[in-house]
Amino acid sequence: MIDHQVRVHPSAARLPREEQLAWKLAAVATGTARAPDAEAAATAVDRLVDNAAVAVASLRRRPVAVARAQALPHRAAPGAPGASVFGAAPGVRVSPEWAAWANGTAVRELDFHDTFLAADYSHPGDNIPPLLAVAQHTGRDGADLLRGIIAAYEVHVALVKGICLHAHRVDHVAHLSAATACGLGALLGLPTATVYQAVQQAVHTTTATRQSRKGEISSWKAFAPAFAGKAAVEAVDRAMRGEGSPSPVYEGEDGFLAWMLAGPDAAYTVSLPAPGEPRRAILDTYTKEHSAEYQAQAFIDLARRLREKAGPPDRIRRIVLHTSHHTHHVIGSGADDPQKYDPGAGRETLDHSVPYIFAVALEDGGWHHERSYAPERARAAGATGLWRRISTVEDPEWTRRYHDPDPARRAFGGRAVLTLEDGTVIEDELAVADAHPAGARPFDRDGYARKFRTLADGAVTRPAQDAFLDAAARLAELDTAGLDALFPAVDTDALADADARLPKGLF
Repeated sequence: MIDHQVRVHPSAARLPREEQLAWKLAAVATGTARAPDAEAAATAVDRLVDNAAVAVASLRRRPVAVARAQALPHRAAPGAPGASVFGAAPGVRVSPEWAAWANGTAVRELDFHDTFLAADYSHPGDNIPPLLAVAQHTGRDGADLLRGIIAAYEVHVALVKGICLHAHRVDHVAHLSAATACGLGALLGLPTATVYQAVQQAVHTTTATRQSRKGEISSWKAFAPAFAGKAAVEAVDRAMRGEGSPSPVYEGEDGFLAWMLAGPDAAYTVSLPAPGEPRRAILDTYTKEHSAEYQAQAFIDLARRLREKAGPPDRIRRIVLHTSHHTHHVIGSGADDPQKYDPGAGRETLDHSVPYIFAVALEDGGWHHERSYAPERARAAGATGLWRRISTVEDPEWTRRYHDPDPARRAFGGRAVLTLEDGTVIEDELAVADAHPAGARPFDRDGYARKFRTLADGAVTRPAQDAFLDAAARLAELDTAGLDALFPAVDTDALADADARLPKGLF
């Protein structure tokens, strides 16, 4: 790996484009081999399966139905291949940027797919919907799509390791859009100069505040990554037509680092693979067993483990969760969001409330992607009072472990201290979720297949499930037509009935 120093440069310095971060990211993308590392390729298949699982499980949910309703009027132009939409009839094709929008929302809605946490947060699987849409539209094959996925993950992980957005209240989709533009460049075999321009346009147009994940969190949390993917597709289209971009977007004196992040004296280090080095960053990512913010995954497993010892909620005087800075300030009581303790809060807010999640997991002995967020479950959690007796504190040791440079020692959990009414104290801790690669039950290919079958049950027939899993496993061998099989067949009549009840918009 090569460490690249990134800092602000005045316009008068005329920083050569080859020394700019956007160019270096583009070079990683365009230098990605068509035949990837075997382990990385296998993980890319797992991510495709994971995305499809959470997408089909979310098709009836309102934000996903809205995104689909917006996309379907934008049919592919006559003679153009277009791209498929999760939940649409098999022959329906729309313009690729709108397919990226609809499918990206479906993948993100349940907060249930892959994650990578380092200096910042990310869901690298959000890169896949726009890549798949463009692959279909441009007649690429499975090997091309695989190359794009590997490149997007490489860039995304590098940016998340090197540049913290959250500290400056910038939403993490700014890194996503750059990664998607790079993945599209690798997929299409574009020149480095074209990808460089697309990256800068994408970053410039998708920089937003983290208010989308603060206070009363709305459905925009699901739309935000899809918006970034759509913007990246459009940026690549413009760049292919010869259009330029704000440059240098990262290092400019009025640019990203100087005004969105740490200011004109900012300096960051982004580590990228050397020319010819295998692209293996996708192996650093991990999925979720539970539909909740990733930092809550280990706490759900810990609550399940503590349930028998804790006993009924009325026996518990208080619970303090000792955890990292990020967990305490983003999904814990350190966020100072009263909505995190509100029984009337929506799903998007509750999945960013570790006090709520720990209370429900402790009371129920498990977690369900729908029932655990139902309004009646939130009201019941409020009625027992346990939820409001749970708080978080930052523990410097858990913060250090969260940022440990060694992935094998990195920890995203914490320690729970339960004080009972009789004064008894019960303590336990869990560093990583059971499904994490370093956890008690790491997900393997069979685990991803089980997750898909569980979430697809009732929406996708067993033969259609088998067909999808077979196609995904053969990703590198699929021809252009074979990419259609990456969209499991669903009961579109049932979805059409639900879609018909949506209010009308512009399209």
